[in-house]
Amino acid sequence: MRIVSLVPHATELLFALGLGDDVVAVTHECDFPAAARSLPQITRDVLPVGLSAGEIDAAVRERTERGEAIYELDAKRLRELEPDLIVTQELCPVCAVSIDDVRAVAETISSRPRVVALDPHTLGESFGDVRTIAQLTDSRKAALDLIARQRARVDAVRLAVRRAERVPMAAIEWFDPVFIAGHWTPQLVDIAGGIDVLGFAGEHSAQSTWATVAAAAPRVVVAMPCGYDAERSHAEASAHADALRTVGAERVVAVDASAYFSRPGPRLVDGLELMAHILHPDLVPEPVGAVLEVEV
Repeated sequence: MRIVSLVPHATELLFALGLGDDVVAVTHECDFPAAARSLPQITRDVLPVGLSAGEIDAAVRERTERGEAIYELDAKRLRELEPDLIVTQELCPVCAVSIDDVRAVAETISSRPRVVALDPHTLGESFGDVRTIAQLTDSRKAALDLIARQRARVDAVRLAVRRAERVPMAAIEWFDPVFIAGHWTPQLVDIAGGIDVLGFAGEHSAQSTWATVAAAAPRVVVAMPCGYDAERSHAEASAHADALRTVGAERVVAVDASAYFSRPGPRLVDGLELMAHILHPDLVPEPVGAVLEVEV
């Protein structure tokens, strides 16, 4: 089977199921696992490089209001690849090429590829995506094994924090303007022994204000700006130290959002373990992934 992945979390899932050899192209943002980086890239970012968080937000809003995507698809290359399956998403209009554009191109490809969108809103739905891909690729055994291992790790976190005091926290998904993380993140916080004082599980990320964040009185703030690694998340949080100071949290940390929180793929469980360690370091050993303290 020839598979094209048009979203990073799908690429990670395909490789986790042992389907890496079937993947013939990915996006310019597919950087995990390492083998994905050597595959042909058939998308590009149309936004200028070097924009600040506020400038990115403004540019995205402007293009979205005009009905324009922020990613461009190499339709010619996609046709030449003649895939059997194209995996993308519809959940976030700024996270991938337009699915309407993908479907339009797919209809012109001689192989008549199936276009499938993976759009989980919760951790459980991300497990459901494993089954979806398994059914389409005849990888049921690998899927059952992956789900079993993931569920065991989730249960281990639940067990570790079951008697712990729940820690009020806020997950900041963007800084200018302020966005509170939604979708699966509040659920991860709950399983990790915390209380997300602003986010709602399964709901979209929501724009907020620093006054609202302060009024919610989180003891911990986790900086996880969408698509940023730990170092860039730390830099973004440090640039907004004055605003963070008004929140009055006991601790502010930055994490690799791109790897562990922004993408609803197999590494969400890594994000869960990381969150549990942040909230209960005495109960959950430090897992993979850096936690960078932010001075405010």
